[in-house]
Amino acid sequence: MFSPLLHLFYPHSCEGCGRDLSRHEEVLCLRCYQRMPATRFHMVANNPIEKLFWGRSPVAHGSAAYFFGKRSNLQQLIHSFKYLGRRDIALYLGRQMGNMLLECPWFNDVSGVVPVPLFKSRERKRGYNQAGVLGEGIKDVTGCPLLHDVLKRKNYTQTQTHKGRGDRWQNVGDVFAGQHLAQLENKHVLLVDDVLTTGATLEACARQLQQGHNVTVSIFCLAYTMI
Repeated sequence: MFSPLLHLFYPHSCEGCGRDLSRHEEVLCLRCYQRMPATRFHMVANNPIEKLFWGRSPVAHGSAAYFFGKRSNLQQLIHSFKYLGRRDIALYLGRQMGNMLLECPWFNDVSGVVPVPLFKSRERKRGYNQAGVLGEGIKDVTGCPLLHDVLKRKNYTQTQTHKGRGDRWQNVGDVFAGQHLAQLENKHVLLVDDVLTTGATLEACARQLQQGHNVTVSIFCLAYTMI
């Protein structure tokens, strides 16, 4: 009987279409979730994400959960968790990523999830690292531990949104550093981020993780933007 009152003060509506969610739905109603543009790349060898890193960084497996589209529900969801404080949305989407990873035979070899780090001042302003929250969602579903301490961002960088491929690499090529990497010796880790465009950020992170400890790196992002 308290449910209507709870909905009055804490609206429980679909972020896609606005209709009331059932008690078994979260963030998106079933209809809107089924319309999410899933790539299914995680089930395809030599998919476009993996090919993106050929000749650049030795990535074992690569995928993105969804295609990114302008003015789409996914764009609105990403905007909400990056700029409007909706941590719950990032956690929900991370759990969907976790469900996809459970379908991958190669994920059984992964020892830990490594979120792409934010610069400390930006993380304080936002209140969280969105890649870290996606990783939390993956951990909730898969049980794979989060490794927050093996990568750090040394410098503040401008947003990558309006930069070309060359400018993106120049922007992030030397801003990450590995630390405590001995714990990754001979292990397979999953590098996680929100949006992949040229792969410059993920390439820079993968290079740091692979500094002399025989570390295998795979990549899984929430969204893939084709340019």
